[in-house]
Amino acid sequence: MMLRKSNWHPADIIAALRKRGTTLAAISREAGLSSSTLANALSRPWPKGEWIIANFLGIHPSEIWPSRYYDPMTGDLLERKVREKPKKIEETNELENREPEKEHI
Repeated sequence: MMLRKSNWHPADIIAALRKRGTTLAAISREAGLSSSTLANALSRPWPKGEWIIANFLGIHPSEIWPSRYYDPMTGDLLERKVREKPKKIEETNELENREPEKEHI
């Protein structure tokens, strides 16, 4: 049987940030997010937010949220990545607004 580590309590995450002289709201704003956005990572899986918090604390997110990063059956570390941003709206509009090619008869 595997020894399972439990996720950090949200208050422990907030306390760790405070010990480093900052707040969850402050690092959220530094990341270009709304001040309350990173709080989502405390209550539900969100790789982007988890990585922002973990990087600030200087650890891997799996240390904070082992249940989100380890396979419960095998104990193997899961690869969880931040999704790529979708194409910019301007790029999409440029493609849509371009004149259609004329047919050669």
